[in-house]
Amino acid sequence: MVESAANSPYMSSGEHVAVLLPLPLGGPLGAGQGAAYDYRVPDGMTLNPGDFVRVPLGRRTSLGVVWGKGDGDVAPEKIKDVFERLDAPSMPDVQRQFIDWVAAYTLSAPGAVLKMAMSVPDALEPPKPVVAYRLASGMPELKKTAARQRVFDVLADGPPLIQADLAREAAVGVSVVSGLIKAGALVPVELMVQDDVSGPDWKSPGPELSGSQSDAAGVLVKAVADDGYDVTLLDGVPGSGKTEVYFQAVAEALKRGKQVLVLLPEIALSAQWLARFEERFGAPPLEWHSDLTPSVRRRNWRAIAEGRAGVVVGARSALFLPFVDLGLIVADEEHESAFKQEEGVIYNARDMAVVRSSLGDFPIVLCSATPSLETVVNVDEGRYRSLHLADRHGGAELPDVSLVDLRTAAPASTHWLSPVLVDEITKTIAAGEQAMLFLNRRGYAPLTLCRTCGHRFQCPNCTAWLVEHRRDNKRGRLVCHHCGFNTSTPTVCPSCENEGNFAACGPGVERLAEEVAELFPNIRADIATSDSISGPKAAADLVRRIEEHEVDLIIGTQIVAKGYHFPMLTLVGVVDGDLGLSGGDLRAAERTFQLLYQVAGRAGRAERPGRVLIQTHMPEHPVMQALVSGGREGFVETETKARREAKMPPFARLAAVVVSGKNAAQVDRVAMDLGRDAPRQEGLLVLGPAPAPLAMVRGRHRRRFLVRAPKAENMQKYLHRWLGHYKPPGNVRIQVDVDPYSFL
Repeated sequence: MVESAANSPYMSSGEHVAVLLPLPLGGPLGAGQGAAYDYRVPDGMTLNPGDFVRVPLGRRTSLGVVWGKGDGDVAPEKIKDVFERLDAPSMPDVQRQFIDWVAAYTLSAPGAVLKMAMSVPDALEPPKPVVAYRLASGMPELKKTAARQRVFDVLADGPPLIQADLAREAAVGVSVVSGLIKAGALVPVELMVQDDVSGPDWKSPGPELSGSQSDAAGVLVKAVADDGYDVTLLDGVPGSGKTEVYFQAVAEALKRGKQVLVLLPEIALSAQWLARFEERFGAPPLEWHSDLTPSVRRRNWRAIAEGRAGVVVGARSALFLPFVDLGLIVADEEHESAFKQEEGVIYNARDMAVVRSSLGDFPIVLCSATPSLETVVNVDEGRYRSLHLADRHGGAELPDVSLVDLRTAAPASTHWLSPVLVDEITKTIAAGEQAMLFLNRRGYAPLTLCRTCGHRFQCPNCTAWLVEHRRDNKRGRLVCHHCGFNTSTPTVCPSCENEGNFAACGPGVERLAEEVAELFPNIRADIATSDSISGPKAAADLVRRIEEHEVDLIIGTQIVAKGYHFPMLTLVGVVDGDLGLSGGDLRAAERTFQLLYQVAGRAGRAERPGRVLIQTHMPEHPVMQALVSGGREGFVETETKARREAKMPPFARLAAVVVSGKNAAQVDRVAMDLGRDAPRQEGLLVLGPAPAPLAMVRGRHRRRFLVRAPKAENMQKYLHRWLGHYKPPGNVRIQVDVDPYSFL
């Protein structure tokens, strides 16, 4: 790598600088390889590490960041000059250190990581000036009118204003202002307007906390005040008020002039969280997620870089924003798999957030009702502190959880709701309360086949069955949930050419809604999935309708499990509790427990008691027994023992190596070559190559290795030694996933 940016002085005319470009240079294991290019500082320019610059790159130009001094090994005649230094705040030292760290850990090209930190190139240019108007020094002869006089009075007592604002302040039409401009009574001036970012007020009083909440908040506030690296798990049952507790730490950080980052797994679906924050602090936080418009992203990025943004709430990519003085990170729902990015630079935002707080020497709070096993083990081994909230806030009781054994209480033919659950829904609606049905399966049916020949509809680009969707199309569409391929449901079987003889196998939420409409024709039901809730506005509208009791029954996937609070929701029915317990994923039991526990936590969060019914074919399964007994500790202990005995994370290191390409034979050759060169030493296990469970995705054939190493070993060292020298054909890609979460 180039010289450490933190130790590099400014560079002046004639000196060489290393500029890192936001490009994936250096191959699959790109850390330190081709990471930065040398350029010359031109006459009259000085540069510092972190400066954003525009440089030549071949026949085009590229933006980049000065990473330090050049290495001096490039022939002078090949060195090109930096074109310009951009008028933007320099990238902080700690952020450049973080980019280097993430690249090295994930075995990614530093330029690919930098690209995530430079995701809004337009923000590197200062805001364009706007044209405002003031009174002319020599006033022309004009007919006096009351409207014109109001314009003159506004400008006589105040600063120049843009045309629309001037018309509004003077209570006149825009045409009146236009006439004065044309007559020469008003003259233009250019103003540099800074976006107004009204910050949250840390002095705003929060709600009264319970004793246990107050104690936990005191610990977090002290950690912020001590201003040093510290990791705390805030663990509490659903409804225990964890958010209000960490809001106290947010207030303390703001009081000390620090910036705060709150990471949420799916920010676009967090309408209630945003409303609660604004109620607590008197102003909304800055948001960062993919649903923002380009202009808002530009404004927010610039406000963060200039230190004008106090609190930022965002999805995982917010971790790479240019914070000037970050003093606290909160990772809410830290157990969520949505924090893992599976494409491009593959990283877990929760884990990288811990690294970011360590590099910045400030505290981080990990918050969850069902902490990940990795976090629990870190607490047990003394690396993290733990605060536990055992009771729901305001005296609300945890819901009563019971199992419905589908072997003895089976639904009616072609139905999915057992008589027991149907009866409970009937009672709940009759009492004027709300119910929720949870089924973690989008669409109408997960599989469609021909009754005549058994043909199954499969995605042409992936080894996955097409899922039928009917809600917005009466004829129906077949959709791949992996690559997005979709087509109208055919009327004729492509295999046997028999017409209209298709069977929808299994239920999705749309099919469940069809059954609900049949059983309860007079209730108001709504579906909540990522298909129907596309962003914050749609989420906020759904929340409003539920809070105002315009909905009696919510039918939803996992997005309804994330932190919602509906006082009238007293019944939760889990339609298929066994759904996540198969598939060979080492975290299958843990994920199922977390998801069902969180879903159950939506019931009875106010003064009305809650009930949860879980339909299952395996009531004896440890996950089901733990949910009924409320014995989370027992489940975690059993799962921990199983992982330790199997030598699997978090008691070992794991990495996945996926070879992919359009040509299956070529992919197989590369995989076999890598298999022959796989490292062989005591304690290291390399499994594969084998077809990945999803052997083709988006038209690319996939072969996978799994590598396991002892926890104390440097996994990256093994992978570099094995893969670093190998150059695959141009159309074959080798992708490394350190600490994999998905095993598809």
